[in-house]
Amino acid sequence: MIDLSKFGDGVTAQLYDDMPAVAQAAAAQILKMATDSISARGAFHLVLAGGTTPKLTYQLLVGADTDWKRWHIYYGDERCLPVDDPERNSVMVQQAWLDHVTIPPKQIHPISAELGAEEGARAYLVVIEKIDQFDLVLLGMGEDGHTASLFPGQSHDELERVHAVHNAPKPPSERISLSCSSLINTRQLLLLVTGKSKQETLKKWAAGEPLPVAFIKLDCGVDLFLDKEAAGIVELA
Repeated sequence: MIDLSKFGDGVTAQLYDDMPAVAQAAAAQILKMATDSISARGAFHLVLAGGTTPKLTYQLLVGADTDWKRWHIYYGDERCLPVDDPERNSVMVQQAWLDHVTIPPKQIHPISAELGAEEGARAYLVVIEKIDQFDLVLLGMGEDGHTASLFPGQSHDELERVHAVHNAPKPPSERISLSCSSLINTRQLLLLVTGKSKQETLKKWAAGEPLPVAFIKLDCGVDLFLDKEAAGIVELA
């Protein structure tokens, strides 16, 4: 079993039985943050992640009792593929959630990754520069420790807010990602990690290896939601 106290200062790990339970908890937290943000500031600015667990989370948001016209949607990263390619995060999110709720289209901000990494990154910088601070950033973690499209072994200009990513180790090689500094410019950050395939990577993170996910730190802390498989807990029959 992984020691849940070893992920570094500011990381609060919460353990759930399985992936559906993680998704349920994440959906509840998103809705709570939406309510709090709308009450305090009149709007909710949310950054989305791709992946299986986030997809289930989005599906659980359909039908929620919330003021959708106050929601503003952004993306942590995107693959440089045609705008309607099913492998794009934006297509998955639209099909799982956004097509079924009444968030005004002008408040949904997909990354124009179809323009290519460089041009798309420049275009998205214009979008996020208008935001003083996100309310909630949702992230996942890959089996290699990447988060968004920040991969091990790759370096980027630390002053950039949006990175053009080339030679990503997972296809497609061209991507666009919010930078670490942009991802931590948020009032709350929620990291979802599920499945047995993530166990070894979590052990490396807990052991202090410099994985990209380990550099996502912010003053208010990171909420890590993980299931028993990812944590290495085996239920006895």
